[in-house]
Amino acid sequence: MFMGIIIHSFFPDILEIGSFTTAVFSAEGAITIMGVQLLCLGSQLQMKKLGLVARRSAALLVSKFLLGFLSILLIGRLVGNEGIFGVSLLALVCAITNINGSIYLSLAAAYGDEADAAVVGPLSLTNGPFLTLIVLGVSGSASFSAISLIATVIPLLMGILVGNISKTIREFLKPGIQLLLPFIGFTLGAGIDLKNAASAGIEGILLSVIVLGIGGAFTVLCDKLIAGRPGYAGLAACATGANAIGVPAAIALVDPAWKPYAETAATQIAAVVVISAVVVPILTGIYANKRKVGGH
Repeated sequence: MFMGIIIHSFFPDILEIGSFTTAVFSAEGAITIMGVQLLCLGSQLQMKKLGLVARRSAALLVSKFLLGFLSILLIGRLVGNEGIFGVSLLALVCAITNINGSIYLSLAAAYGDEADAAVVGPLSLTNGPFLTLIVLGVSGSASFSAISLIATVIPLLMGILVGNISKTIREFLKPGIQLLLPFIGFTLGAGIDLKNAASAGIEGILLSVIVLGIGGAFTVLCDKLIAGRPGYAGLAACATGANAIGVPAAIALVDPAWKPYAETAATQIAAVVVISAVVVPILTGIYANKRKVGGH
């Protein structure tokens, strides 16, 4: 991932020369490689484990909803939409309710089991404005595409289908989970620009501390109490996805009252995306290794 970040930030044209190079190493390749890994992960998930997926995904989704709700309750009611120390309430809610599914998937594949990784499907509910709109109390039904959710889980469902039909196929696809990890890491890094994070200044750093510190502790707690897990999945779910950068603008379209905060919020969230993409894998690795977990 670090190599991808450096190349994209300082030599972005190298990965955009076209053909196989762009398809495999640029940010454009991330979605394809993730889709293949989802299929491989699904092939290892037996039908009897689907209940575990529902329980574990519920733990993470509930934690994100509560974090956003409590942010509004505590900060919004006390100081208003302006937020605290230059961090608007809009930036906080958009960042803290979002989960970077790509990073979660790669970490779950590295340290968890098939059920942990399969949770990435339901977690797509945090992508875009859907969950944020609910938390903010605005009707967001029109902004949420059911097709997008279906498209996210089809590779996983296909993997579950073929893996349960044939043990041979299940064993054949199993190595693909680990094999694809470095490719996912590089392509994720190739979509992150360090210059965007730098422009947010101290406010972006402060927002990152809140999201990773307070948000991280809370999601780990929910992962333990609700899902009965060690907590590494909760920590892996703390990274904010790049799609969160566009959420403030979407919120402003639905409710113009947020428009004055949208541009600044997007810049601050960009900083969180970069910082959390670097910090969360490191923290999750340390946390998981101390507890000697690893599903594969």
